Amino acid sequence: MRKELVAHLDPKSPVSETFRTLRTNIQFMNSNRRLRSLLVTSTMPSEGKSWVASNLAVTFAQAGKRVALIDADMRKGRLYSIFGVEPRPGLSNYLSGYYENQESADIDKYLKKTDVNNLYLLPAGNIPPNPSELLVRRQMRNLLEQLKNQVDLIIIDGTPSKLVTDAVILSRIVDSTIIVSAHNQTRKDDLERVIKDIKNVGGNIAGVVYNKIPVSAKKYNQTYYYSSNVVATKQQPDYEAERRKLQQRTQNALSQNTRRNGNHSEQNNRNMSNNINRNNQNIPEKKENMEVPRALKNDTKDDWHKIIDEERQNKNF
Repeated sequence: MRKELVAHLDPKSPVSETFRTLRTNIQFMNSNRRLRSLLVTSTMPSEGKSWVASNLAVTFAQAGKRVALIDADMRKGRLYSIFGVEPRPGLSNYLSGYYENQESADIDKYLKKTDVNNLYLLPAGNIPPNPSELLVRRQMRNLLEQLKNQVDLIIIDGTPSKLVTDAVILSRIVDSTIIVSAHNQTRKDDLERVIKDIKNVGGNIAGVVYNKIPVSAKKYNQTYYYSSNVVATKQQPDYEAERRKLQQRTQNALSQNTRRNGNHSEQNNRNMSNNINRNNQNIPEKKENMEVPRALKNDTKDDWHKIIDEERQNKNF
């Protein structure tokens, strides 16, 4: 299994959270009917469609759904290397109707169990001379119908739609299609052409995934803190630290005044101390005045402060 499977290897990362958001959006887009098959395509190679398809399949499997991931890029399939399974037999062998000169229609012989629970992979198989012709055969529809009896969701990693027609053919027989585009890479006219081609054959487009957006991890952490217990939108002022600093400055000032003026400074020290105490009263108590983040506005302040205290103890604040 390779590092591309971020959703499996690092499920608490921001990238994994993004894939879970994508999973939720896809489910809500198809709320009127049950989504059983989903095609992932792109305009050109290297835009990240296989990466998106793989991690999206992982997030659906993590949600408890039985998922079959099909590598339908029979010209340049690579999902077998991402999941670390045998490349053959695969989709091309199934659609051709034979493997090792024997007729076989049992899909279980072609599905590979992965290290991700509930996720099964059908690799591309041998490179055929006619991939597009294999996809238009009745066997492809039979394959999807057979898998629907065994799994909850079928995700197909298709070919780049501008170069070959494989993905456009598949868009006709799946419930929905998402198109992966890349920042500063995908041309607008290419994307418009692919959308038009899919719609012309009666395909349903769920949306476009905008991939490879440059994001600074440091900037991300400064603006958004995430953990399993609490979400805070910004760092709160440390009033206790300010109080300690002010008290220390007061003590230093009193000591210097005493050394400079001796006993005559006693009244001045009392006046200075009274002024400092009044200033201390103006500093808000940390727990009473800290604003509760909007993400937790349904909780009580006391509960939220308790969570904050536990977080600070665990993370040695």
